[in-house]
Amino acid sequence: MFEIFCKFFILGCVSFGGPAAHIGYFRQAFVEKHKWLSDKDYGQFVALSQFLPGPGSSQVGFSIGYHRAGLPGAIAAFLGFTLPSVMVMLVIALLSQHFLNNTIFEGVVHGLKLLAVIVVADAAWGMFNNFCKQKISVALCAFTAIALLMVPSLYTQILVLIIAALIGKYFLIPKERSEQRTLSKMKLNWPPLVIFISLLVVLPLFSHLNAHTKLFSDFFQAGSFVFGGGHVVLPLLENLVGEQLSQDAFLTAYATAQAVPGPMFTLATFLGFELLPNSPITGAFLATVAVFLPGFLLILIVLKNWQALASNPSISGAMNGVNAAVVGLLLSALYQPVFQSAVINGIDMALVVLGIYLLKSLKLPILALVTFYSLFGVLSIYL
Repeated sequence: MFEIFCKFFILGCVSFGGPAAHIGYFRQAFVEKHKWLSDKDYGQFVALSQFLPGPGSSQVGFSIGYHRAGLPGAIAAFLGFTLPSVMVMLVIALLSQHFLNNTIFEGVVHGLKLLAVIVVADAAWGMFNNFCKQKISVALCAFTAIALLMVPSLYTQILVLIIAALIGKYFLIPKERSEQRTLSKMKLNWPPLVIFISLLVVLPLFSHLNAHTKLFSDFFQAGSFVFGGGHVVLPLLENLVGEQLSQDAFLTAYATAQAVPGPMFTLATFLGFELLPNSPITGAFLATVAVFLPGFLLILIVLKNWQALASNPSISGAMNGVNAAVVGLLLSALYQPVFQSAVINGIDMALVVLGIYLLKSLKLPILALVTFYSLFGVLSIYL
């Protein structure tokens, strides 16, 4: 458990760039470097996170921890990856907005955004080589990327994944077919399902009892309906608790969550801190747990039978289609928001090319690249 926690904690300290970049960091660490799981298993975890509401990259990390050491491993992975971001959000909530306007801090963030471009590009290339070996899968990858670049929306993402699954079901069935398994023989993981339904349906009935219950209920509901990651959770939370906080507080939390490493869902830490002024640390803790919990419960409901389901030829073919589409998702994310928000001029593009060389040819470790690009970001302020 300590090993899992430490490895995810290190990633949590350097994983800038949002969910798409996190997927790249995870793949490089746990598929290529540590070899905890295969590219196929990793692709299934990524695909599963795309179908379920919740924080996508955190769900992938949770699944990796579960694959490695069961539920304790999943919890250790979540704590390790999330704790650095939570700690930074708490510090910034305590120190107000002055830190956000610091030019040196802005320079560091710019440099790390360039590193995110490199990591996402590497992930897209690696997954393309593994999941797009047939003409149909290459076409699905291209179709997904084109669709999301032309019509970037949550509904487009869901639609192309469904189309990819249907096409894969009929045209991407593996040559070596596994033994058919009927869905009726699959056993649901009842405890997390009961907990999820109870908290979603029953808890709001008691939310009027005290501020702590209402806070947990509001953030749990927001986490239960978020498809598309941290960018979507903000308007949901604003609708739920917007009357209790100023718009400036929401925008500060949002900007901070984008600037710090780790999952963007930790904006709940900042908001929870502000919503319970009499017990801010408790508020931050409750909000953070509540917004992450639904996505993890849904993972536990499905993940237990995910491998068995994937062994079914039709489902395996559908997963092959979804895996190809996930590569397209990464390609579209590489352009928007990763590339567009990071590369401003020719010097930035040159640094991206250099970074790809340092990562792929010289095999420079991530921490060295983080240091290099942080320093470049600071220097760019004075150039």
